Amino acid sequence: MAERGKLITVMGDEDTVTRFLLGGIGELNKNCHPNFLVMEKDTTIHEIEDTFWQFLNQDDIGIILINQYIAEMVRQALDAHQHTIPTVLETPSKEHPYDATKDSILRRARGMFTAEDLH
Repeated sequence: MAERGKLITVMGDEDTVTRFLLGGIGELNKNCHPNFLVMEKDTTIHEIEDTFWQFLNQDDIGIILINQYIAEMVRQALDAHQHTIPTVLETPSKEHPYDATKDSILRRARGMFTAEDLH
């Protein structure tokens, strides 16, 4: 039997999650937990952080997509994640544009290069 690839998860507003689900990324694990979180008005920071840590600790997750405004709510948890897999990618949402200065991966990448390397 062929080994399955890694899953993509998404944490975002309803529009973002719906688009990815329509694209086919929706999965349930063996405990019937989905690989996505829809941010609702009553979703707590605790729920967001718990879901993020659950995704990080699943060995079948390769990429975590998270709306940047949600990432800001749990920035400390994102910054604590230092592994390359799963990769955490911050995305814009319909109501919140992307701000590269807040992106954890870009901040780390900037730290890897000096100004001389870029010329």
